[in-house]
Order: sequence, then structure tokens, then C-alpha cells
Amino acid sequence: MQKLIIQGGRPLNGEITISGAKNAALPILCASLLTHESLKISNVPALHDISTMLSLLKQIGTGVATSQSSEVILTAAHLTSLTAPYEMVKTMRAAILVLGPLLARTGEANISLPGGCAIGLRPVDQHIKGLQAMGAEINIKHGYIHAVAKTLHGARIVFDIVTVTGTENLMMAATLAAGTTILENAAREPEIVDLAHCLIAMGAKIYGAGTDVITIEGVQSLHGAEFRVMPDRIETGTFLVACTATGGDIHLKDTNAHLLDAVLDKLTEAGARIDAGQNWIHLHMYAKPKSVNLRTAPYPAFPTDMQAQFMSLNCIADGTAIITETIFENRLMHVQELKRMNANIEVEGNAAIICGIPQLDGTHVMATDLRASASLVIAGLIAQGETVIDRIYHLDRGYENIEGKLSALGAHIKRIK
Repeated sequence: MQKLIIQGGRPLNGEITISGAKNAALPILCASLLTHESLKISNVPALHDISTMLSLLKQIGTGVATSQSSEVILTAAHLTSLTAPYEMVKTMRAAILVLGPLLARTGEANISLPGGCAIGLRPVDQHIKGLQAMGAEINIKHGYIHAVAKTLHGARIVFDIVTVTGTENLMMAATLAAGTTILENAAREPEIVDLAHCLIAMGAKIYGAGTDVITIEGVQSLHGAEFRVMPDRIETGTFLVACTATGGDIHLKDTNAHLLDAVLDKLTEAGARIDAGQNWIHLHMYAKPKSVNLRTAPYPAFPTDMQAQFMSLNCIADGTAIITETIFENRLMHVQELKRMNANIEVEGNAAIICGIPQLDGTHVMATDLRASASLVIAGLIAQGETVIDRIYHLDRGYENIEGKLSALGAHIKRIK
């Protein structure tokens, strides 16, 4: 088991490059199943979830080649299996994203139900409902979704709740369906727009991605393409929060400020000075941060994936803040670990009340999920003394070489076994 050891109390200064977005790369990798031709994807981050998805695609029969760092070439000319086994899906819920492409391309798919998750249940009923509306016959037996469709046809689908992976799955399936599909109450995240741009490069006809109504006109077949994954807005936000909390001056390259307006607004409210250009963001922070209230909600509102990081910031900020989590029912588990570091936090239902204190205390803490891990890293950076973080395999699911990037910014952080 690996751990991170952090000596806190040092401001962050310097320049780093932001990696490609995990949450955009995963569905784009699955889009390779929609064509016999090769899909060349660049700016793919080196993360555990990406490795798991590539292993699943290989198991299905996709040829996987890497021509250089962060570049992958996928060729799904001859699929040998139509099953995503439990062993793959249990470690990465995004494996459900092979359901739509496999069904549209081959007429059949057998995908393990993902089950529960530390931060919430996230059911897949919206995926199933949409595919059934497009003509699929779906049975759930022995923990697997078995879907069959001789041909998929266009349909009007209204999501009961906003679902990112549901929108992505049905958008991919609809590219090869006969007729026109309209997705209403669709998710609007930038990662969905990125997937739509990739599918359009492959020959799909998609309109309205980035709004809550997406229209897809089915085509006979898709072809190969080259596509570059967008920058990771959550990694960007995490480093910006870390600098705001610790103080300092950082410059982030290969990123896009327009992807995280709600986050930048809250950082400005906390006292950070932010400048941005076409592909860079610069943050200066030389004073103690001010507390900021926030409420998570679907894009373009404040992202749930940044909630935990802001909680660590509020722990040492001037004033009292209320953070309300509306997306996942169990996404305040990092509170108990922050309280081990002497944070003053009280939880009432889905809200946390944080009273800022002068200093957190370094101690031994345990990560419970991906973004909670990031919050503990930030807490360790601002704490007095040494912080040891266990179960950092969560971090490796979503942050590429986080200790290396933080070290480049002057942090005292190392990974040990």
C-alpha cells in the first residue's frame, strides 16, 4: 500500500502543465467501438482509470497501440467479446460507457451492473430507459445488463435526472441509430461537448451539445479520426485551490479558464487574483483566504468534484462558510478526516458548516474517494507538521503524477510504499 507524506506550511510557486481530462478521455476511448477504422487520441492522461478502460477495450477485441506519450491509437475492426465483466466494472463505474457503442455497432452487449460506490449509488436506470426507447430489449440477470437490438431507431428521450454518463452513452448509441434522436434534460458538461466533437470528427451528426437538448441524426457508419482530449478542469481547479490555500503564485499551462467559471468566481471571492489567456491561467495569492459559501449543482453551476477541495480551503479561511452538496448523498466523508487535523466542521444533513481556524495540524489520515483524496493533500499542504495520507490509489484514478507536479511548485511531498 502506498502513502503520501507531506510537510506542510510552504506556499506554492512556479509553473506546471495540466493533463488531459479523465472524464473526457474515458467516453472518447469507448467511441472507438463505433467504427472499424482507427481512432487516434492524443492528450490522454496516464491514470489508473484510463489503464482499466484500455484493458477492457483490449478484452473486447480492440487493438491498442501507443505511438508516443499521452497518445493512443484504437482499432476495433474485429471485436471478439461483447461482455464487460464484473472484475472490470467494479473498479471503474465508467465501464458502463461501452454499453451504448457496443449495442449500436454489434446489436448486442452484456455489461456488469456497476453496483454501489463510496460517494453514492448513481443508478444506471436512465441508460436502460433510453436504450429501450430506441428499440433495445434489455434483461438484467445474475448482475449483468444483457441488451439486444437488431437495429436501434431514433427516439425522443427525456432524462428524469441530469446524468453525464447516461447522456454520453445514449449520444454514442444514437450516432448509428436509424432516424433522429432527441435527448432532453441532457447533461451540459464540457466533457460531453468534447465527446460530441470527437464523434463529429468521426462523421456523426450531432447538434446542441452543451445545452440541455441534444439532437443526433443517425448515420450508416462512422470512420476513423484524430482527436485531442480537452484539458482537465478538475485538476486545474485543484491546483488553483491549493495555491489559494497555501499562498503563492502559480502558472498553469495547457488549460482553459472558460471550463471552470464557477470555480474561478469562488476563488476570486476567496481573495485570489486570477489572470487567464487562451491556454493558461495565472493565480496570485499573498493574503489569508476568505471563507466562501457554495452549493454544488450540475454544470454550469459549481461542480461536485471541487467541493472537497474548497472545504479544505475553508478550514483555514477567515470567517464561517456553508457548503451544500446536492449531487451525491455520501460526499462529505472527508469531513471526519479533516476533523482529525483539528478542523472545525459540523455536518447537518447534506450541508457542512466550516469555521475557519488559524492552522490545521498534520496527522495520519485516510482517503475515502478520489476528490476526498485531493482535499486531504491540500489540507496536508497547509497543515503544521507532517501529514501521512493512506489509500492514495484513489488519487491515481484522477490525478497524473500529483506529487511530481506539487514538488515542481515547491511542496515537500513524497510517495512511499
